[in-house]
Amino acid sequence: MNCSYCNRRAVYFQRHSGKHLCRKHFVENFLKRVKRSIRKYRMIERNEIIAIALSGGKDSVVLSHVIKTLYGGRRDIELHAITVDEGIEDYRPPTVEISERLCRELDMEHHVVSFRDEVGLELDEIVKRGGRNACSYCGVFRKYLLNKKAREIGATKLATGHNLDDETQTILLNFLQSDIERMARLVPSRVQKGLVMRIKPLREIYEQEIVVYALLHNLPVSLEECPYSREPVRAVVRDFLYEFENRYPGRKFSVMRSFETLLPCLWEMYPQIDLNNCELCGEPTPKKICQACELKRELGLI
Repeated sequence: MNCSYCNRRAVYFQRHSGKHLCRKHFVENFLKRVKRSIRKYRMIERNEIIAIALSGGKDSVVLSHVIKTLYGGRRDIELHAITVDEGIEDYRPPTVEISERLCRELDMEHHVVSFRDEVGLELDEIVKRGGRNACSYCGVFRKYLLNKKAREIGATKLATGHNLDDETQTILLNFLQSDIERMARLVPSRVQKGLVMRIKPLREIYEQEIVVYALLHNLPVSLEECPYSREPVRAVVRDFLYEFENRYPGRKFSVMRSFETLLPCLWEMYPQIDLNNCELCGEPTPKKICQACELKRELGLI
């Protein structure tokens, strides 16, 4: 098929719009939608220091490339990448290498922080010692280290690679589990002391489009799945949304728009609370002791 805008051969069929896109128009459309999301939520403004959470997977690699493409020429914007090495044998080392290679190619400063150095144990060791599943430890410590490092380098924003599929799955999952307060926190309403504001520039880009973008730009990415990844409930929601989207293209956008319409009400019902400094490490927390330190204490690390 030819492109809907020119006579070049199409490389992608955009089902929600019904258009075939060549390489040129696919990339233009992709970047246009990212810029629209950034402007809509004022994710990146003047005189920013942007830290990018770079895991080496497709989403974070594409995010890094896109932000460098859009803002790499701006003198008032400084870009950094942060990679968290959890310590997962055979899985994490290759992605750290991918991240290092990408940062060299993009001429972007790269920071690597590890569970071993910052927590005291690698995730493989934590799983053997602790009584929880791996994701319970990994999610808390990853967020803790990303925020801590981003703040240390003076970042004003922390960009993550969450895409449209991720966001709609989370919205629906929170609704089904009656966790409305967590849903309200998906889009922060204001800056909180000690917490670097998170932004999601790819939140309106399909996961499939991210794969195509990576292939078209020959980006180094890892498509390996984390060996600890076990999310049975999310998997059911993911499969439902995939099937629903296949039958009715554009429905993931409908989920997103409905959520955005409800946001003002959610923020009013669950306003962001002021955070304290953890009594043990000084990191921001709504309690006296942050969740990371609670887990460290549980593991006998403090």
